Amino acid sequence: MNAAVPNLTTATVPTSPHVMNTYGRLPIAMSHGQGSRVWDVNGKCYLDALGGIAVNTLGHGHPKLVPALQDQIAKLIHTSNYYHVPGQEALAAKLVALSGLTNVFFCSTGLEANEAALKLARKFGHDKGIERPEIVVYEKAFHGRSIATLSATGNPKVQAGFGPLVEGFIRVPINNIDQLKAATANNPNVVAVFFEAIQGEGGVNPMHMDYLRDVRALCDERGWLLMIDEVQCGMGRTGKWFAHQWAGIQPDVMPLAKGLGSGVPIGAVVVGPKAATIFQPGNHGTTFGGNPLAMRAGIETIRIMEEDGLIDNAVRVGGHLKAALARELAGVDGVKEIRGMGLMLGIDLSKPCGALVQRCADAGLLVSVTADTVVRLVPPLILTIAEADEVVAILCPLIKQLLVETA
Repeated sequence: MNAAVPNLTTATVPTSPHVMNTYGRLPIAMSHGQGSRVWDVNGKCYLDALGGIAVNTLGHGHPKLVPALQDQIAKLIHTSNYYHVPGQEALAAKLVALSGLTNVFFCSTGLEANEAALKLARKFGHDKGIERPEIVVYEKAFHGRSIATLSATGNPKVQAGFGPLVEGFIRVPINNIDQLKAATANNPNVVAVFFEAIQGEGGVNPMHMDYLRDVRALCDERGWLLMIDEVQCGMGRTGKWFAHQWAGIQPDVMPLAKGLGSGVPIGAVVVGPKAATIFQPGNHGTTFGGNPLAMRAGIETIRIMEEDGLIDNAVRVGGHLKAALARELAGVDGVKEIRGMGLMLGIDLSKPCGALVQRCADAGLLVSVTADTVVRLVPPLILTIAEADEVVAILCPLIKQLLVETA
């Protein structure tokens, strides 16, 4: 006899002993969404300032995206990479044009994109005769939860219990070129430097523009690959297509995912000439990567972003939101800093603030807390000024209340 399937349209949040206990979920089950709002199975409405963790670029139920995906589903969802997929060529051409790079490999997640970047760096080293390649990574970084990307990640909490970790990483602090040079001095095994242009899970920590330019120059000087993880901060979130573009540089390897498909799982590794021919048939692959549905989602996401001016919207609304948060939280004891660019913002508090996630949800606002003390805002790029003001009106009093309670 088949087990009963929970009915997610009822006014209860299903709990199942059959789903692995891997997430600290809120007692909420979503039913549907429209624009920057979602509704749970009880009919309660929430303003979505989390965007599926920087995934739902176009919000929910976008009137241009939905019919395009319906059209694609009726044609082809998956064929495998035994065959040419025309959508791959179309989306790759667009990403190349936007980035100034040359070639693209498609996968399904940010973890896979970062894993591919690590493999590229290692083979780059082996092709140069380096037997044990080493990659520079960063404190507080987050690149995924596979064994290799977990090893590149700079969070002991998420690494705990999964040793032995993969070797071959040199860890340095962000925004300190002297420490990077010191950590790699006289080391012929270094092949790449790998970092997020803005650390997401690590607490919304941006790389400084001068630092980005200095690392680019150092990689050029020493023949290393510059690999910039744009999984969370890319795809227009900061007000440019890719966050590193604010510094006027180009990486050699750029992993993407999250916002590229507006909710359809997709990942990509965009590379320049130094990395374009490292992988040859048989070196790397994926079953689901580059499938017709994911490619259509990426193509349509970029088309709609361009048609609707969402890059400019991220600058305008993100700037308004950051200024409004700064104004409302000015002088509040326990508010350390408001960081980020565009619609990727973090409010760093002096105390752990995980309780805010539930309190905000109770008040009709979806946010997350990362690095224990940072409230992260990564809403859909369609967010309006009025909705930004609503975020501030709900969030700031709750922050103040929590700080008073924990004083």
